[in-house]
Amino acid sequence: MRTKELILESERNRKRLLEVIYKAKAGHIGGDLSCLNMLTALYFEVMKVNPADPADALRDRFVLSKGHCVEALYVTLEARGFMPEGMLDTLGQFGSVLSGHPTIEVPGIEVNTGALGHGLSLGVGMALTAKMDGKPYKTYVLMGDGEQGEGSIYEAAMAAHQYKLDNLVAIIDRNHLQISGNTEDVMGIDDIRQRWEAFGWDVQDVNGDDMEDIVRAFREIDYACRRPHLLVSHTTKGKGISFMEGVAKWHHGVPDEAQYAQAMREITERINNLEHER
Repeated sequence: MRTKELILESERNRKRLLEVIYKAKAGHIGGDLSCLNMLTALYFEVMKVNPADPADALRDRFVLSKGHCVEALYVTLEARGFMPEGMLDTLGQFGSVLSGHPTIEVPGIEVNTGALGHGLSLGVGMALTAKMDGKPYKTYVLMGDGEQGEGSIYEAAMAAHQYKLDNLVAIIDRNHLQISGNTEDVMGIDDIRQRWEAFGWDVQDVNGDDMEDIVRAFREIDYACRRPHLLVSHTTKGKGISFMEGVAKWHHGVPDEAQYAQAMREITERINNLEHER
């Protein structure tokens, strides 16, 4: 898919995300918006997946370690064709299989996640399984930057290096804000690149707000280098909605009627401009 098409897809997913969170009256919208470009690139450009056969043995695996941002994953899965029509509109309703964190009841979701710090360990296990079985699939894990305070992440990082898991790509959504405020005030990680390089990982910085740079970063990964890979994705919390961008209170929140209308206008205008340029 061309970069402009990916940008358009991401904006359409952004609009859908806003719709479902507003309707459900719940959601971690700030972090959803910051990682939406990355999820769009993964599912529409990078990963080998088949919505008609979600259990394909050779599919690439994805783990959303920052499971509280599941709404962004839901809209991406719907857009990619994993969800039947109408399923996503049940978010927040009694009896729905769509909860506030990923569960394997939802088509296309590999594992239950949400307890922060566990996703990379699961990804290491998946990548190691592929190596032991001689299978070509790759594993991708998306973590939050606030999540980097969890010690289990670094145990997994050491294991991934020990077993030379070059079929594993971890991504940190580096938006600088967590529920308690700025990451550097809570548990500083400004040295994140040097930290992961010291663990023996192949590390790239990427502008996660720029689709072209995301695609470039994935294309430059050497999957035969005998080292696991990390993308530090520098993003903006609340990306794409002007009054949410860089504002900590939108870690979790639902816009009111006026805010919803403004946000929809902003996104719709961008979609219309992109469609006009096609």
